[in-house]
Amino acid sequence: MPILKFTESNAVPDAYFLAPEKLIEGNPKQTVWMHYTDASKKFMSGIWCSEIGKWRIIYTEEEYCNILEGTSIITDDLGTAVTVTQGESFVIPSGFVGTWEVVAPTKKIFVIYEPEH
Repeated sequence: MPILKFTESNAVPDAYFLAPEKLIEGNPKQTVWMHYTDASKKFMSGIWCSEIGKWRIIYTEEEYCNILEGTSIITDDLGTAVTVTQGESFVIPSGFVGTWEVVAPTKKIFVIYEPEH
């Protein structure tokens, strides 16, 4: 299988809105470009972007992120907040529960491993 560059991928944008029960503030339109999914559907990577808003998150997956644009605040269920902005990379571990708030439209590269699939 050849190396896949995101810049040469034929990924098609998939725009969506979050389920109402997840929303806390706003109704941000989100778009994902899925660049790669392995045969088991446990490992995937792509680009995601979101408009301003805030919603609840519960991670069953492991996710590496690199912020390309914007600013978001990720807060755990104990109230500890981490602000992430352009150029920063981080990992959200499986089991993380909290909120994701986009304060400036955010775009990220993501790599996900979902052991439950």
